[in-house]
Amino acid sequence: MAYTMDRSFPGARLDEIDRLTRAALSEAGFGVLTEIDVQATMKKKLDEDMPGYRILGACNPKMAHQGLGIESKVGAMLPCNVILRETDEGVEVSAIDPQASMSAIDNDELKRVAGQVRDMLARVVKAIDAA
Repeated sequence: MAYTMDRSFPGARLDEIDRLTRAALSEAGFGVLTEIDVQATMKKKLDEDMPGYRILGACNPKMAHQGLGIESKVGAMLPCNVILRETDEGVEVSAIDPQASMSAIDNDELKRVAGQVRDMLARVVKAIDAA
């Protein structure tokens, strides 16, 4: 089972795809709660160089509230991470598949909500317009 929904942007720059991804998330009702610049962290902590890599912790408050009402400990699996990473070809965006990440929780109602969030994130990834 795949655990991410991916899209590649050949020849794109990380900062531009970051901006477009945030706009697509916002349009779909997601906010970015956390941001991790993995490239900068690895340089600072390990003095290791690596291509650009960012993790955006995205949250749709309505859906998070719904999930927490169904399963109070689901917060351990939130927010929904979206990664942006530089590749030799350009930039790749990968969003977590909430159905895959929550498959260990035996709760059909929560799985239904996770499916809705999966569909929302799939539309976000598709809506990123780098034309």
